[in-house]
Amino acid sequence: MSSSLGVAVIGAGMAGKAHAAAYRAATTVYSPVLPEIRLVSIADVYEPLAQETAARYGFSRADSDWRAIAAADDIDVVSVVVANSLHREIVEGLLTAGKHVLCEKPLSDTIEDARAMAEFAAAAQSRGLVARIGFSYLRSPGIAFLRQLIDDGRLGDLQHFSGRYWTDYGCRPDAPISWRYQGPAGSGALGDVGSHLSYLAEYLCGPVSEVSGGRFHTAITERPKPLGQVVGHTRGNVSEERSPVTNDDYATFNASFERCVGTLEVSRVAAGHPNDLVLEIFGSRGAARWSQTNPAQVEVMLHDELSDLVGYRTVPLGPAHPYYSGGWAMDAPGVGIGQNDLFVHQARAFLEEVAGIAEGQSLPRCRSFADGVHNMEFLAAVTESAAAGGSTVSVA
Repeated sequence: MSSSLGVAVIGAGMAGKAHAAAYRAATTVYSPVLPEIRLVSIADVYEPLAQETAARYGFSRADSDWRAIAAADDIDVVSVVVANSLHREIVEGLLTAGKHVLCEKPLSDTIEDARAMAEFAAAAQSRGLVARIGFSYLRSPGIAFLRQLIDDGRLGDLQHFSGRYWTDYGCRPDAPISWRYQGPAGSGALGDVGSHLSYLAEYLCGPVSEVSGGRFHTAITERPKPLGQVVGHTRGNVSEERSPVTNDDYATFNASFERCVGTLEVSRVAAGHPNDLVLEIFGSRGAARWSQTNPAQVEVMLHDELSDLVGYRTVPLGPAHPYYSGGWAMDAPGVGIGQNDLFVHQARAFLEEVAGIAEGQSLPRCRSFADGVHNMEFLAAVTESAAAGGSTVSVA
């Protein structure tokens, strides 16, 4: 094991800050088995933001070019949290320079680039380098508990699944145009939050085999151009000039999985739903549901309850559930958790793998680039279904 690991984050926007904060906290959860974690650099093309984020999270310096990260001898581990179209060049450059890489989802903006990245990562693995994709919701204790209820048979045979991820960051017509709103069909709400919902559906329901009923809708067809830098989902000052929105504000589809069928729905224009991820699974012996609105609890309904008590019961998450015990300073029921905590566990798992901690003594590994390719193939099938009027499309 190395005596220390130097960490950098490329991209200082909202998700980049989540990665930066997570690396800062990663040594504070679970047993102190990691080597020294050195917070070295935050890089962003908008240098003032890079400097602000570096200072905020205790990183030693800021850079304005990812190539400075690749060339730095004091950096070993890098998170890539930038526009999807930039992933391939940066990730391949970092791996060539001998860095371990954690890339945000989706893996890229095209399947061709994603497949090339997966091949590049596989070759880098032979040189001892770790390349992983961040599927952060797999670290949620509530979602992991849903999977546990399925695996131990308490819900019986699965009958169907319902999942939605509604957000409202794009519901205002005056939100400025950015890379999020420009791209091919399927790169909007589906690629952004649907990439989360799709891997969670497979996590609970088993591998997907086919999709159908794909439908996209763009509710706001043009947006104003910004007068300054667009960071994350911020609005800011805009000009009178407008640009077309070329991808989806809303998407819905049906899917067949190994264990059951399901319906999935995503939106970035669901006013009043800033970050509303809801998962509900139905089985022959009962049902269970989880919501990001109340992430520290799961609702469970079982048929073996007394007839006058039939209905959902609320289960507060605590040390009896996945990820909880030792995972936070206060790991008692009712303390609560949030989405930022999931990034901490994701960073911890990645650092444990890079440090060479045995898999059996570590948190579950982060997913591979091959998993990232599959996630994009899943979404591509939805796009194909929508283009063909909702027809059935097999998933590779």
